[in-house]
Amino acid sequence: MQDPADKFEDLAEEIARRAQAAGLTVAAAESLTTGAISNALGAAPEASEWLRGGVVAYATEVKRALLGVTAEKVASAQCARELAQGVARALEADATVAVTGVGGPDPDEGERPGSVYAAASVRGELREAHWQFDGDPAEVVHQTAGAALELLRDALPRASEG
Repeated sequence: MQDPADKFEDLAEEIARRAQAAGLTVAAAESLTTGAISNALGAAPEASEWLRGGVVAYATEVKRALLGVTAEKVASAQCARELAQGVARALEADATVAVTGVGGPDPDEGERPGSVYAAASVRGELREAHWQFDGDPAEVVHQTAGAALELLRDALPRASEG
């Protein structure tokens, strides 16, 4: 079985290849993952050339004030979309990924623990996902970060093999 850290490294390297090949800059807006996605991206090759940064918007007020979230519920698909669009504007990035949801251990906003909403945007084209993860809050964060990196990778154009 692959070490989870190796999986994050492999995903981030593929994101780096795709972003550089397409001439795209990348950013992340993170709520429940509190920087795990940005950490993985920042460790990828030549990150200074394609990574614009990440915003950890954990508190609802930060989501609203800094990234322009208007969604009534922050554990929602609308919030994930607005986070992805807001971080694209704030950091002037071509491609973004955003996650929000309920890490647990208790339900919140009518959502079960482990309910996660995500969005990836590449030049305004949005992809969305909703996942239901099991485990304690740390496990939910880890699973979310991996799934979000996959969502971003899959949203980016494939790098030509050459």
